[in-house]
Amino acid sequence: MYDYLLIGHGIAGAVLARELRGRGHRVLVYDEPRPDTASRVAAGLMNPVAGKRFALTWRAQETLPYAVAYYEALNQEFNEDFFQNSPILKVFGSEEEQRQMLARAAADPWQGFVEKIETAPIVRPGLLAPHGGAWLRGGGHLRVEALLAALAAEGRPAGWLREETFSWEALVSDGTGVAYPPGQVRARHVVCCQGAGALAGPHFGWLPLTPNQGAVLDVAVPGLSAAQVLNRGAYVVPGGREGQFRVGATYRWPPFPDNPGPADQRELAGRLAALTALPFGVVGERRGVRPAVRDRRPLLGRHPALSWLSLFGGFGSKGVSLAPRLAAQLADYFDGGGALWPDADLARYYSLYIAK
Repeated sequence: MYDYLLIGHGIAGAVLARELRGRGHRVLVYDEPRPDTASRVAAGLMNPVAGKRFALTWRAQETLPYAVAYYEALNQEFNEDFFQNSPILKVFGSEEEQRQMLARAAADPWQGFVEKIETAPIVRPGLLAPHGGAWLRGGGHLRVEALLAALAAEGRPAGWLREETFSWEALVSDGTGVAYPPGQVRARHVVCCQGAGALAGPHFGWLPLTPNQGAVLDVAVPGLSAAQVLNRGAYVVPGGREGQFRVGATYRWPPFPDNPGPADQRELAGRLAALTALPFGVVGERRGVRPAVRDRRPLLGRHPALSWLSLFGGFGSKGVSLAPRLAAQLADYFDGGGALWPDADLARYYSLYIAK
């Protein structure tokens, strides 16, 4: 008898499984490893200030320091460099953007996430920043695919991870929990951690969760400084090898074309060209589907009618930043130790389930 059956081992499922197992719970994770999931495609950027309005990301003070400490601990545990606490340079595209940032900085210090603002041209190898930029701290980037692979390499032989397709239709509630006959498994509680894939199951289609497709490019830019992450209309994240970077991301809403063609590559290459005059080559292109929510807030908590079922997801492009803190909060909630943040609790949408 397992305490928790988790479906999905992207960044959400992996972090939650680790949190629950660390508290002594018996956990089993089902995952169908696919190369096109949002977590495996993501560049893993943790950015405290985002968008053209230079807004502080949702609950940054409560989530980002927690995530940084969490991933740095994983670096030490595995003796790897999954996480890089790199500065992020938000490059200004115009003098108007520069003025907007200075005005925001005068009124709002962003709780210490802005290191400094440069109004003169910034000189770095290969960089185009004639209007200056803002140096951000407290974020960085995570090699998500490498981390998930390392955790899976632990989970397979230990038996808590089964890499096979899970059938929601075969799951049966038996009064004291659930039974899953195909795996000869019984559990007290089930948590869906499938991201946008939750929409394909039978239990969470009523939520305002929309798949959003994003493309990223792997590029070679010899001579471009890798001492920081670049951000202006796109992010440029060091790829781990000299001259290698990941550039992203596009945002496409359904319906998704079967053959996207070169549009995404042209868009991202154009954004990269605005940040560097150096020649670059596209090494690869990948796409994943994010779980986007109407109010741009995550979704976690219990199903309104099935007490044995919960959801942990809806992170959009912020899964790396949000998952560690929210996994701890959800585990506290399961253990009877606290309430969920109201703006993250899926109970805010219970009325949609009642109305369906």
